[in-house]
Amino acid sequence: MEHTETSASQDTKEQAAELSELLQIRRGKLDELRSLGVDPFGGKFALTHHADDILAAYGEQSNEELEPQEIEVRIAGRIMQKRGMGKAAFAHVQDISGKIQIYVRQDTVPANQFAAFDLLDIGDMIGVRGMVFKTRTGELSVKARELTVLTKSLLPLPDKFHGLKDVETRYRQRYVDLIVSPDVQKTFIARSRIIQSMRRYLDDRGYLEVETPTLHAIE
Repeated sequence: MEHTETSASQDTKEQAAELSELLQIRRGKLDELRSLGVDPFGGKFALTHHADDILAAYGEQSNEELEPQEIEVRIAGRIMQKRGMGKAAFAHVQDISGKIQIYVRQDTVPANQFAAFDLLDIGDMIGVRGMVFKTRTGELSVKARELTVLTKSLLPLPDKFHGLKDVETRYRQRYVDLIVSPDVQKTFIARSRIIQSMRRYLDDRGYLEVETPTLHAIE
């Protein structure tokens, strides 16, 4: 029993040390972003589309059909995946409606923006202005022309393969659960829309909403 507790304690210390190192790395990137003239937390961005708008409107078209149209969109969301290939990189950006891939090339965005993008991590929020196209594998994507850093995340997201398993953490940090658990997000969106519909129905019929005390059982 003592050996088990010692092992668990050691694992906790190692996890804490790893998290501390990640925090230091991410905080170091704040200074690097500022040296590029980028405010890590002060970005503003006016979007024109959500991910599902683009997928619904252009998902069935081929690249040969898309390129002549020169469809420009402005999207914003959280980076959920990122992979670089030297002077180019792909990333998946997630907003309230879903995810869409972006393609960033060194020669199609300003130099300081490409350098800033290289400093971004999973969980960071970004705005992208670009053209709709399809990759060689047929995935609908946005080829970036302009990048705006909206928010630098200092805490890493839970492992994408295991998700957020700790029940207490899920309830205490609901915002994290909503980010990494699409099913939970859909449930909350559905709940919100149902409540809005009920409230609208009753409001239209002259009912008044009254706040009353609620008792919760504490176990």
